[in-house]
Amino acid sequence: MKLNLKKVFYVGVAFFLITLFWQTYDSIITKILIDKFGLNQTWSGVVMAFDNVLALVLLPLFGGLSDKTNSKYGRRTPYIVIGTVLAAFAFLALSFSDSYQTVKIQQETSIIENYELYQEERNVMNGAVLTGGVMKIETILAKEYEDYIERATAFSEWNDAWETAMLKWSDEHNPFLLSEADAALASGAWNQTKYDNWLASVYNPMVEIATNALGRGFLTQKEYLYWVDEVYDAIYDLDLTNQAWALTSQNPATFIIFAITLFIALVTMSTFRSPAVALMPDVTIKPLRSKANAVINLMGTVGGILAIVILTVFALDNKSYVDYTPAFITVSILMLLLLAFFMWKVREPKLVQEKMEEDALYGLSEESEAAEEQVGNLAKDRQKSLYLILISVFLWFIGYNAVTTKLSDYAPKVLGIGFSMPLLIAQGAALLAFIPIGIIATKIGRRKAILIGIVILSVCFGSVFFLNENISWLMNIIFAFTGIGWATINVNSYPMVVELSKGSNVGKYTGYYYTFSMSAQIITPILSGILMDEFGRKALFPYATLFVALAFITMLMVRHGDAKVIKKASVIENFDVDMD
Repeated sequence: MKLNLKKVFYVGVAFFLITLFWQTYDSIITKILIDKFGLNQTWSGVVMAFDNVLALVLLPLFGGLSDKTNSKYGRRTPYIVIGTVLAAFAFLALSFSDSYQTVKIQQETSIIENYELYQEERNVMNGAVLTGGVMKIETILAKEYEDYIERATAFSEWNDAWETAMLKWSDEHNPFLLSEADAALASGAWNQTKYDNWLASVYNPMVEIATNALGRGFLTQKEYLYWVDEVYDAIYDLDLTNQAWALTSQNPATFIIFAITLFIALVTMSTFRSPAVALMPDVTIKPLRSKANAVINLMGTVGGILAIVILTVFALDNKSYVDYTPAFITVSILMLLLLAFFMWKVREPKLVQEKMEEDALYGLSEESEAAEEQVGNLAKDRQKSLYLILISVFLWFIGYNAVTTKLSDYAPKVLGIGFSMPLLIAQGAALLAFIPIGIIATKIGRRKAILIGIVILSVCFGSVFFLNENISWLMNIIFAFTGIGWATINVNSYPMVVELSKGSNVGKYTGYYYTFSMSAQIITPILSGILMDEFGRKALFPYATLFVALAFITMLMVRHGDAKVIKKASVIENFDVDMD
């Protein structure tokens, strides 16, 4: 029993271009929404969740439609071709709105100037502290917040409170007056949530830092790092985001056009994702699907790496107020070129016929399995396992997608690093791990492999919470293991779902898989955004850790979905693949 590696590689080109699109989308759209249009974490999360709302409806729909399609090009190929062409042109069109908004920001606001000044000041301060220098907290606060007050806009109630507090600091060394906040709450200018958030994330930390520093007359490195992470960055970020939102609210036309174009791109991507993924089990016999899925995921990982490389080459990975047109154009052109290669190499009807012949050869005919298409007609124990697998998919996507959606904002603003290198290392580690994982899964079973991956991913996400700028280099090591953990989960989860299907409804079961994964990705950008607005950016990784860990419990109860083991003449044959 041999896996035709060339065949799977060619089929995987479709998944390659899909991942190229989504990695670019996740990396830059969040930053555009926050930095250029001024949305906060919650509302940027709402927009980022919208593609998953569409997918929740469209993926099962088009998965089921492709099951019933009967064309001379096959069941899946027409959807892949039409969807890719439309999505590529829609993605390219996003560059016009992004470029126009960038020009408006440069011409009509001081955002760019402030951002560059902020980066310069921050680097100077960081260098002074890390080289052993000491600075009095009075000097830092007086200088930096004087600059902040001069640039603050009038539309936010935060500004009056901050200005009063900073003026008091220079006169009385009292940076925050609790009475001012109490008055704002009593007058209705602040609600209880805003007051509690200010108390927890601003007043208490700053009072503690000020007390410690004034007791000795100096600001230590530890105190400096805490101050930068929790207060200095937060205020600058708020100032810059508020300026961008003021510009958007005054003239929302650019944002509306951007949103409409984004909607078109997301709809067209949703039309062919399920058909593209379902093509692999269409042309691969069941016992080899974990290995084939490893190759497919490897292709997807290469697509993700390529997206990160593109952003890095154009120096777009750690900047906020730049024109992303080079990335939009490059990715769109690559999608069309990859589609042309796919159409050249993949003849779906022929590959499906070859798979049916293999089924007959090994006694794996789909007709010998349960003929019912509806999940409700599965045997009770198999139905329970299907539900548990899908719940597990939901839980680990809650955690993982929160990180991938928010990392481009989290890494530079909490750890002071670009987001591309950790992602690149994670993708590279996954790339090296996919094939061994597929082989290991055939030995120990998909379920056990997934449980191991969940443990790895939980430990990695949990450890990021304890990082700060001084040890941010550890992020690269942690994300190497993150890539391995996610690869272990991803290679085996989808095959477990379609293992419970039969040939005529693989597309439908693919739709079930994506319904649960997309439902998670609808909820998590919004929920994580609310928590980050409420408790700060550092809430991200504890949140992700919790949900990934919960998936361990549900997967532990799964009893079906592993492939049937086919005995071979020798152990070496387990590694045999066919390159022809």
